[in-house]
Amino acid sequence: MRLNELNVHERRLWDAFPQGRRVDVSTEPAPPAPPAGSAPPAPSAPVVRAEAIAALLLGAHAEPAPGDRPALRLTGAHITGRLDLGFTEVAVPVLLTDCRFDEAPLLQGARTRQWVMTDCTLPGLVADTAQIDGRLVVSRCRLTGPLVLNRTQIHGDLDLRDTVIGFPGGEAVSAIHARVAGDALCTNLAVEGTFRLSGASIEGEFDLEGAALRAPGANALDAYHVRIAEDFTFHPGFSAEGRIILSGATVAAAIGFCGARLSNPGDIALEAVDVTVGRNFDLGLGLTVDGAVKLDGTRVGTELSLRDAELTHQDGTALSLRATQARETDLRTRRPIDGVVDARNARLGTLYDAQDTWPTDLRLADATYETLAFPLPAAERVRWIRRTTGDYLPQPYEQLAATYRRLGHEDEARTVLLAKQRARRATLPAHTRLWGHVQDAAVGYGYRPLRAGLWLLALLACGALYFALHTPAPLDPGKAPPFNAVFYTLDLLVPIITFGQDNAFAPRGTGQWLSYALIAAGWILATTVTAGISRAVSRQ
Repeated sequence: MRLNELNVHERRLWDAFPQGRRVDVSTEPAPPAPPAGSAPPAPSAPVVRAEAIAALLLGAHAEPAPGDRPALRLTGAHITGRLDLGFTEVAVPVLLTDCRFDEAPLLQGARTRQWVMTDCTLPGLVADTAQIDGRLVVSRCRLTGPLVLNRTQIHGDLDLRDTVIGFPGGEAVSAIHARVAGDALCTNLAVEGTFRLSGASIEGEFDLEGAALRAPGANALDAYHVRIAEDFTFHPGFSAEGRIILSGATVAAAIGFCGARLSNPGDIALEAVDVTVGRNFDLGLGLTVDGAVKLDGTRVGTELSLRDAELTHQDGTALSLRATQARETDLRTRRPIDGVVDARNARLGTLYDAQDTWPTDLRLADATYETLAFPLPAAERVRWIRRTTGDYLPQPYEQLAATYRRLGHEDEARTVLLAKQRARRATLPAHTRLWGHVQDAAVGYGYRPLRAGLWLLALLACGALYFALHTPAPLDPGKAPPFNAVFYTLDLLVPIITFGQDNAFAPRGTGQWLSYALIAAGWILATTVTAGISRAVSRQ
């Protein structure tokens, strides 16, 4: 492009380029008044052609003199035509402020020093496979088309703060396998369409504080298998309509959703399967979710928290923690979770919960926890376990009993194991259930051994009183020992052991039936005590 082909604004930019001075064409002074009687000139719009900018950036200007620091700094321009820098090398920084583009700039495959766009309006930006040696800034801008950063390498920060990007029904931001050596700053970013950065790598933090992502019925954020070296922050003020996908992500520090609002009614609102978090995964402190939260297989280095969160997913699994691992887990939600909480095979570490916010349907099959921060009486915890719907499962009872034992509460552990046997009894055939009721009444399945002594004393008192008043006749008066009602009753009640009384006397009538009843009761007590002792010793 020749100098005589440049308009006034382009010439100013051309002259300022070697020293990197800022050119603000929006403050261009008004032209002088025309001579009297002549027609007024057409208004001078601040137009700068894209080809003029490209020519400057690609070396059309003379070689810089010693001491020059070339840069393109342009403010307030209406840039016409396509700014096409695809597969070129731009050796100077570019700073565009308050500019309006007719067409989406093309930086595909380009290598630039630094690219900064602030307060600009443009129909998209295509910079896939580009290499930015410094920062890439698209801040406070308005894009009516997609921002494409697939496999882009940014050696500084990616700054999208306060930008609005609209591409409904498609990928408004596409940064698949992008590499950012600094931070990804997306504070107050507003996106209409999918924000996709699956496979991306960010060496700093990823900040979405106050961002609003909207893709109803689709993926609002697809961050599958991303790697983030510091924090992944969605709080406070973050909101999303559509699914948030974090599955397979690796976050060296923490993930935070405090105060966020996620909405994907009837479907998964947050999918974070097989995520690895170095420190905390915070889903509490005001988080509101309309839809399911799925955290299956996620590994949390310190604490997984849902404290003061609100989760709603009626007629489905509102919170899935299957095979999740955490050193601490806080389930003290603001109100009971509306939907199923599935913690099967989870490893929850220290578990914090609150009785008034227990979920209606809690599934704990094969879930383990080191301790309960608030153990509560065993009878209350048994009601917690029994919130599980479906078939009888022994493991949750055994896990709870083991927890009480670690705390030194052996009596509470026995209460839990007794409840386990009663729950099991309900699954047995009728005749087996009858025998279970007998064992329960007699010795509490071995976990209430004092009951056997009380039964023995009661039967002994009844028998001794009756036979003291109705002495049975001796079988051989000449050889029979003196009758003792207490020892005679003991002979009937206690199998094997004999005091020589029951073989020497023969009751008649009612006494005979009472003796039969005492013998049967003795065998039942002996059998149930033996079974109970065996069960207690084996810790079943």
